[in-house]
Amino acid sequence: QVQLVESGGGSVQAGGSLRLSCVVSGYTYNDFSMAWFRQAPGKEREGVAGIGLDGRISYADSVKGRFTISKDNAKKTVYLEMNRLKPEDTAIYFCAACRAPCSTGSWDLRRIYTYWGQGTQVTVSS
Repeated sequence: QVQLVESGGGSVQAGGSLRLSCVVSGYTYNDFSMAWFRQAPGKEREGVAGIGLDGRISYADSVKGRFTISKDNAKKTVYLEMNRLKPEDTAIYFCAACRAPCSTGSWDLRRIYTYWGQGTQVTVSS
């Protein structure tokens, strides 16, 4: 059984930093492509960052230069380091995964990810 569990969310002032973690359990971790999504109240869930099996890393334009996605295979954990946070970054952040071969499409399409975490709240105050 595959399970994704996010942690590391919290409240921070604008300009501050947080690091989110996503621990993946199951037997197919090494075959996963991973991504972070976020959803603010009243808005659709949007892709934030993704990392593929080929090592390709992608970011949404809104976070490029501020956020960094990385992974530790030994710990079966994917991270999202968030720096210079802005109030508009406030959202629930979700970890997502697909098992190779993933469906064809852009990394930031929700439909290609078959596993999702429960989300962790990030609140940025001005």
